[in-house]
Order: sequence, then structure tokens, then C-alpha cells
Amino acid sequence: MTRLTGSALRVTIFIGENDVWHHKPLYTEIVHRAHAAGLAGASVFRGIEGFGASSLIHTSRLLSLSEDLPLAIVIVDTEDRVRAFLPQLDELVGEGLVILDACEVIRYAGRDIESDKTGKKGKR
Repeated sequence: MTRLTGSALRVTIFIGENDVWHHKPLYTEIVHRAHAAGLAGASVFRGIEGFGASSLIHTSRLLSLSEDLPLAIVIVDTEDRVRAFLPQLDELVGEGLVILDACEVIRYAGRDIESDKTGKKGKR
């Protein structure tokens, strides 16, 4: 498991829900490749409404004809590891947007909340 605290690089990939890679969802391929590359973490967020370069608005509203909702895949790790992963995104993302942001990570894991308050062991 990768432990990350301090300076990091966040990559956010904006694609459509219907984008595919070899007959499976593109977001799944990106997350699985990030995992295989040993990156610290990746999450997929589904948008309820948005538009991109096509200027076509995609929405989750009931009467809308669009079902290709926007997705954001967020990956955070050290700058070196994220930049080493970028060639895979070059291969996978045919249409979309990739943003790189410097960020600072504060990682919370396995902290004993009860021992902080009472001095006794116990988890949330």
C-alpha cells in the first residue's frame, strides 16, 4: 500500500460515461491501470450535468435524451509517479480533458478516535 503525505500531484481526467476502451468502460480501464501502476489512489465521480468541447449539455434530468453523463477520474500520487502514468492516459483518452494540479496530502488512516479522547483503544 502506498502511503502518501505532503506534496503531491493530482490528475483529473474528464471523460464521458459512454467512452469505452476495447468494449469496456474507459473509466474502468483507467482506474485498473492506475492500480496496476501502484498509484496511491483513484476515484471516479459521476456528474449530474455538464458540457465539453462539443458544447452539447449532458444531464441526468428525467426528460433529457442524453445519458452520456460527464465523469471525473481523480488520481493523486507523487509528481514522479503521476507523470510516469501520463503516457498511459495518452494511449487511452481519445477525447477528454486532463488537468494536473499540485496539491498537499494529509492522510488519515487507522487513527484511534477513542484513545485520543479517553486514552483507551478503540476505532471509529
